[in-house]
Amino acid sequence: MTTHRPWFALVAAALLAACSQPAPVRPADLIVYGRVWTGDSAAPTAAGIAVRGGTIVAVGSKRQIDRFRGPGTRVLDNGERSVVPGFGDSHTHFISGGFQLMSVDLRDADTPAEFVRRLAEFAKGLPKGRWILGGDWDHERWPGAPLPRKEWIDSVTPDHPVFVSRLDGHMGVANSAALRRARITRASRAPAGGEILRDAATGEITGLLKDNAMDPIWRAVPDRTTAETDSALAVALRHAAENGVTTIHSVDGWGDLAAFKRALARNALTARVYAFVPISTWKMLADTVRAEGRGDDWLRWGGLKGFMDGSLGSTTAAFFEPYLDAPNTRGLLVTDSATMRGWILAADSAGLQVGIHAIGDRANAELLDFYAEAARLHGGRDRRFRIEHAQHLRQADIPRFGQQGVVPVMQPYHAIDDGRWAWKRLDTLRLSGTYAFRSLLASSAHLAFGSDWTVAPLSPILGIYAAVTRRTLDDKNPGGWFPEEKITLEQALKAYTAGVAYAGFMEGRTGILRPEMLADVVLLDRDLFAVPPESLSTVRVQATIAGGRVVYERR
Repeated sequence: MTTHRPWFALVAAALLAACSQPAPVRPADLIVYGRVWTGDSAAPTAAGIAVRGGTIVAVGSKRQIDRFRGPGTRVLDNGERSVVPGFGDSHTHFISGGFQLMSVDLRDADTPAEFVRRLAEFAKGLPKGRWILGGDWDHERWPGAPLPRKEWIDSVTPDHPVFVSRLDGHMGVANSAALRRARITRASRAPAGGEILRDAATGEITGLLKDNAMDPIWRAVPDRTTAETDSALAVALRHAAENGVTTIHSVDGWGDLAAFKRALARNALTARVYAFVPISTWKMLADTVRAEGRGDDWLRWGGLKGFMDGSLGSTTAAFFEPYLDAPNTRGLLVTDSATMRGWILAADSAGLQVGIHAIGDRANAELLDFYAEAARLHGGRDRRFRIEHAQHLRQADIPRFGQQGVVPVMQPYHAIDDGRWAWKRLDTLRLSGTYAFRSLLASSAHLAFGSDWTVAPLSPILGIYAAVTRRTLDDKNPGGWFPEEKITLEQALKAYTAGVAYAGFMEGRTGILRPEMLADVVLLDRDLFAVPPESLSTVRVQATIAGGRVVYERR
């Protein structure tokens, strides 16, 4: 005998079946599969991401993401390899980096002879009278670490003014042609915050200039044309995409901001930009913010950059005690303390973000004092003062970062580079507070990583390797240089993603992978968490996605 279910039971069953099926969704423009590290503590891993209109619409399992596949959806399947948030770089000289990519490269010249040879070769291809700039040489690579002199290059560059900088940008060597154009002679006196080096026997200038003493050279260099600057920016953006960098903080000036605006108008930005301008121009920036706001998700402004001191490599970083190898100096204050304090107080009163370069322990301590005074005078607000580099800190000053809410903007590659020779300059006590990544995180500071490109390579992968291993470039510290300051892979990743977002007031838009965040994503060629720490530097970027658009694919 056949029994029939009542009509209302059939309707209920149909309704139940309909409710158990996922609701149809609008297809995604792009889907990415892989071993996803989201950076989101609430859901740290996933198998895929769905993107629509430049925004993440879903992060989840493969089954959950498959629902967003449609006939027009582009799919990037990274298999068992890592997918991570787009990397940020919290401190770059970005357009200068583009110019350097088009200029003479002296970074890995291992001898003075190679330094001279490369300059001679580069000069052959230039019209007479064209300036040769850039360089990024490192005399610490050379046997005995001699400093270069104008006599080395005068004979091979007679038709070109030359000024090539040490990789830290705080010292450079000029040939005689450049010195003549800048009107720097034996009778010239160094300005405050600068040094003109002279031959110990003759008193003649050697061509080496430090910090503020370089200013006459820069005034003599012809202004770059708009077309040249835009070309350099295009080259830099390609380089960033190849390295998985989707957000950069550029710390140079108004001319660079104008170039970024031109690129934005052409829809040519492939990385998000937070542009800083000199703190001496705080009033102009305050007026700009009042008139134009602070930009959008692709290009923002509202930050100010200044200099407390020089660099360790140029013996111009400001310390409380003398250098071991230069006991006649404790470094330089590039900006005198009274002037810097006044600028910081004025800029903070205008509601602008301040990020100041400080390398030596004295420079950092004074800067923390100025920041504390500004907060005390102007009251509580989310100001996110930054110290760019925060390189050498007294142990007593490390907890102040977390206590005062100051963001340490640091470059881990510098640690494995400087660690080859920093012992010549500083004693163990001072070195123990060098690149104190772990201690700063323990102070509850929001650590933001970057490169200082072109001072160091733009690659976040190399920076992650440096932070996790602290193995110096000369392989003399396989267990890590001051290994107690090593951090974990996840901590390093956060400093290059969410940390950079926080340092630029963008944590609600970028830095982690979750729905409603901007779709900035990087695909890597391996599972990052399965790679031995000592091999992290060999990981490569497979693809870079900025705003939902694939801006780089490795061929």
